[in-house]
Amino acid sequence: MEESERQLMRFGVRPTAMRILVHQFMVSQNSAVSLSSIEGNFEKSDRTTLYRTLKTFEEKCIVHQIDDGTGIPKYALCDHDDGMANHSDLHLHFHCTKCNRTTCLTEHRIPQINLPDKFIPEDVNMLVKGTCEHCNQ
Repeated sequence: MEESERQLMRFGVRPTAMRILVHQFMVSQNSAVSLSSIEGNFEKSDRTTLYRTLKTFEEKCIVHQIDDGTGIPKYALCDHDDGMANHSDLHLHFHCTKCNRTTCLTEHRIPQINLPDKFIPEDVNMLVKGTCEHCNQ
């Protein structure tokens, strides 16, 4: 059994051929990717199937969606320190204004924010924009 197949099963996702391929693609990326980027790597697949795969991965905490201010949602693998008990995607994201890449900075955690009573958070996103290390050379 392949590693991607094991990971999908670990999170309760039936490992179909397309899901395994998309998971392998996501593992190989070092920055967040858009649906269009994924679609470009799977020319013979249906956009709807890829979208549904990403949504399933998102629901099962395999990937998280990033709003990097471009208007195009990006997806990146979730960080699972010791399984689901320590699962948190509350980390910084960096968007390079030169190459347009968005990167998870998982070592920089967003602290717990105590909101006033009756304020219910639905999403937390902290984005830093600037020039990445590759574009700075």
